[in-house]
This record gives sequence, C-alpha cells and structure tokens, in this order.
Amino acid sequence: MVVGEIAEQRDVVIIGGGPGGYNAAIHAAKQGFHVTLIEKGNLGGICLNEGCIPSKLFSTSATKLSEVDNMSNYGIQMGEASFDLNGLQSYRGKVVGNLRKGVEALCKANKVEIIEGHASFLSEDRIGVDHGHQFDVYHFNHAVIATGGRPFIPNEIKADGKRILTGHSLYRLEEVPEHLLIYGSDYIALEAAMTFRQFGASVSLVLEEEKSDFEYDSSINRELKRVLKKQKVKVYTEASLKSIDVDGEKVVGMLRQKGEDVHIEATHAFISVGIEPNLSDLGVDRLRMKMEKGFLSTDAGMRTSIENIYAIGDVTTGPSLAVKAIKQAEVVAKTMGGIPAEFDPTFIPLVAHTLPPIASVGMTEQEALEKDLNVRVGQFGYGGNGYATIHGKREGFIKLIIQDDTDVVLGFHAFGAGAVELISTGTVALEMAARDEDLSFPHYPHPSYNESITMIETEIKRAKEANVK
Repeated sequence: MVVGEIAEQRDVVIIGGGPGGYNAAIHAAKQGFHVTLIEKGNLGGICLNEGCIPSKLFSTSATKLSEVDNMSNYGIQMGEASFDLNGLQSYRGKVVGNLRKGVEALCKANKVEIIEGHASFLSEDRIGVDHGHQFDVYHFNHAVIATGGRPFIPNEIKADGKRILTGHSLYRLEEVPEHLLIYGSDYIALEAAMTFRQFGASVSLVLEEEKSDFEYDSSINRELKRVLKKQKVKVYTEASLKSIDVDGEKVVGMLRQKGEDVHIEATHAFISVGIEPNLSDLGVDRLRMKMEKGFLSTDAGMRTSIENIYAIGDVTTGPSLAVKAIKQAEVVAKTMGGIPAEFDPTFIPLVAHTLPPIASVGMTEQEALEKDLNVRVGQFGYGGNGYATIHGKREGFIKLIIQDDTDVVLGFHAFGAGAVELISTGTVALEMAARDEDLSFPHYPHPSYNESITMIETEIKRAKEANVK
C-alpha cells in the first residue's frame, strides 16, 4: 500500500453509491459542486443489487404466477403453468445490470466522479480511500455519509447464507425452499412469505418479540391474517424465538409460545427483524460524532454533529426505506448550497408488495384513538368497484381516518390491487392537510380503483344515518 502524500481537493465527497448516495451526488453536481462518489461495491447499493429491486422482481413474478389460473376468464387458454427459479434469476441479472448502467449514465451525464474503494475519515475535513494497491487522501469542504445498512441478526442466530438467510441472500437462492421458516413481521418478511408460498414453498411466519399483530391499521391486520390463512401460510403470534440452528440439510427452530415450547423443522430460514447501520471502519468514532441508538444523529438539514459532514439513509434514525434516503439526498444538496430545506419524515408511505399489496400513510385508527382524537372512519371495499371486478381483484379496500371536528384527513390505508399507486393520493392529501371533501370532490377516471375514494364519505354518511335510526 502506497500512502499519498498530497491531499486532493474536492467540494463534496459522498461515501456510498446507493439511492441516497447517487441521488445526493447528482443533486449536488447540478448545483455546480465538484462531486466525488466513493463506492466499495456495486453502484446502486443494496437497494438495487440485493434488496428493493430483486425482492420486487420476485414479488412481481409471484403476482403474475397467481394470475395464470384466471386467464381463461378472459378467453386466454393456457396449459399448466410451471415456475423456473433459474429463469427468474437470469432475468434478475438483466434487470439489475440495466438499472446499474442507468445510474452510471446519470452520474456520468452530471460529471460525478466515481471512485471504487473503501473510505474512512482521517479528520473533519480529510478522507482516505483504500483501493487495495494504493491509499489516496482527499480534502473536502462537504462530506455525506450514505453507507446504508445491513440486516440485523440476533446473537442467538448464525446466518450462513445457505440455510439461514438474510435479505442479501434470500433472493439469490438457486432452488425454491421446500419449507421456509420466516422470523419477522415487517413488510420484507410479509413479501417473502407470500412470494415463496406462491412459488410452491411451505411457509411458517413467526412474528418477533412476542407480537400479536402486524404494524398496520386494524382493518388491514384482520384482512392480512385472513389472506395468509387462505394462502396456507402458518403464522405464529405471541411467540419468542429461542433458537434457529442448522442440522444437516434442515433448519430447526425452537419457539416459546403461550408458555409452551414449539419445535419447527424447515429446509431454510429467513431472518428479517431490522437493519443496523454500516458505520464500522468508517472513522466516525474517531471524529466523536453524536449518535442516537447506534445511528448517526442529524438535524433537519441532515447535518451531523460536525457541521460540514452530513448523513442520509439507513445510517440515520427512522424507517429503513429508499424513499427516505432519496428525499434526504435532495435536502442535503440544498443545505450544502445554502438553500433552506428540511427533512420531514411524518408522512413517509409504508408499502408492502404482497399478494395483494398493502400501502399506508398517516395515523391508523388505533393511533388516533390513543391520542383521544374525535375521528370518523370510512372504508369502501373493492367488492363494489367495477374495475376491481373486471380484473378479478375484489379482495381489498380503502380506509380513511378523518378528524371529526375539522374534517382533516389523518390517515389513508389501502389493501388490495393498486394500493401502491393509490397511496400517492393519500400522501399528497396528508401533506396538504386536506379535508375529506378534497379527496371526494375531484373527478376520478371510470372505471378505476381510484373511484373507491369517492365512495368512502358516502359510506360514512350512510353509517351515521343508520346509527341515528
């Protein structure tokens, strides 16, 4: 290793080339900064290469597979469908490769310098990059930490990437598990459960931390449990995990549920119980940056406790979502450029690409009641939606939580086909402090899933009249 004697000058140095890092680089470059992006792995980060894109590709495959049996309803005659995981993995490689090239092209078009290597802070304005064969030093005016996170694995579990899997290895399997044991209750666990069940695996889902329910609105939780039962996914609630071990070609899980030991044998196990930040070997301890529960502490402009060093994405507190990192990237670029900007995580939509999909933003009914808010609740099922009937997707609903004295929308929840797209309407409504009539007044296309929004207030009024009578 050769140590450089002269530090090269850069306006902005960004560590990490995931959604947060490359978006921050592009935004900063557009403001005229000379930007250097340092990535030790593949550009696009975990989201593009191991997480968001591969998992959604798998869930899309599962959705399409689930629709094959109904094709005859549309006059399309097909033989018996079969699933080829190797074919899906081949397509995954093409999709990820093309998207990575797109990110590279965007960086190049905006004159972002990309350096491959491992970066670490030497001081509050100097950073070193280890390329393996040499070590370069850069002096910066601004630095952004966007190194992402990795799956958190409890101490009692040893993930080997073959039988005991994380989100980084699950979607690289070369064969469908005969029996997949999933430990977790987040959207990642739910997507995996429904996807691999559709592919033909037996699935057991164990909610962590003795939880009795999922973290959605009560109406969604009821439907979700019904759908999981219908899909023959075995769900263990109010259970604590004692151990998961590999025994030859099987995985053995031991649970404690309602005072009794439960023994589960599977061929594979998938662990999804959270994310921990990638901060080791970065030198943040040397700089004594302020931390919050293991994550970097930031202000609304994404500054760390060192004013010229910023942090975005999974190294910061809050949900581990690409949408958070992307918005924080925009805020960082503006802050560095002297443009007033703040990151507000209040209305980040939560989405699960399950079968059917789930999307939620704002307060749940339970949260509103816990705050002693006087609310009215409206819900309209897809059974009365013509577009849902056409597509054979009558399983679903849209639900609104509305503050009764102000008519302001507090929460928007969707379960069913189109939920991922519908949640944008709810997010905009909450950001604008919209009232219920602001959602019911617009002209929605007919037929469409969107029409269900206009029917919610009608259902609320009908329920009120029924109660009066």
